[in-house]
Amino acid sequence: MYQLYDDTQVNHQQEISMYAVEELSPEEIDGLILMREEEKLARDVYLELYDIWGQQIFLNIANSESTHTNAVKLLLDKYNLTDPVTGDTRGVFTNQDLNELYASLVETGSTSLLDSLIVGATVEDLDIYDLQRLNEISDNQDITAVYDNLEKGSRNHLRSFTKVIETNGGSYEPQYISESEYLEIISGDMETGTGYGAQGNLSTQSGQSNQYQGTSQDTEPQGVLGKFWQGVMNWLR
Repeated sequence: MYQLYDDTQVNHQQEISMYAVEELSPEEIDGLILMREEEKLARDVYLELYDIWGQQIFLNIANSESTHTNAVKLLLDKYNLTDPVTGDTRGVFTNQDLNELYASLVETGSTSLLDSLIVGATVEDLDIYDLQRLNEISDNQDITAVYDNLEKGSRNHLRSFTKVIETNGGSYEPQYISESEYLEIISGDMETGTGYGAQGNLSTQSGQSNQYQGTSQDTEPQGVLGKFWQGVMNWLR
């Protein structure tokens, strides 16, 4: 069994509207554009791997990733920024590196069930790394709140993928975050609630957890993406 906190019911629109509009730096703008497509990348990869392997974990987490990419879209709309996502077709991105990365991840994930689960863990590993770096260059309360929530979701997803990898006789070694941080994450409990709260205070509301059966079957945004691409290419080889 693996556990997955269902964050698809979070009302991000209501929560984000609690924060005032603040001036955006160029780095914050670039980060939002990158994260909008990176969360879509995760969703698209998981949907494709679900079609290949029929494992419920991919569909469950893909639904969560849809919530995440839509949350970033709300920030783009709030600040009147152009959305890089021009359609809902899988594997199509404005960022050409992400187009290539999508194809590589799906190709690797199609070779075996275990490889597909390791692809999932790698995407979440990278997402945590990216969100931490982007949060370091962001000081707007609404962006910080969204990034905090997305990172919490990625930690939960990483726990879930790790559990199913181990159920299938494999193991995962972190590619982006440190070994110590990875071990701390997977040894922790599923996190619930949201990071939204009036005046930026973290809320501690409890959230509903669902259990599903896992079967055997640098701080610049472009620098972050470059590390992502290089690391994944090294791993794929």
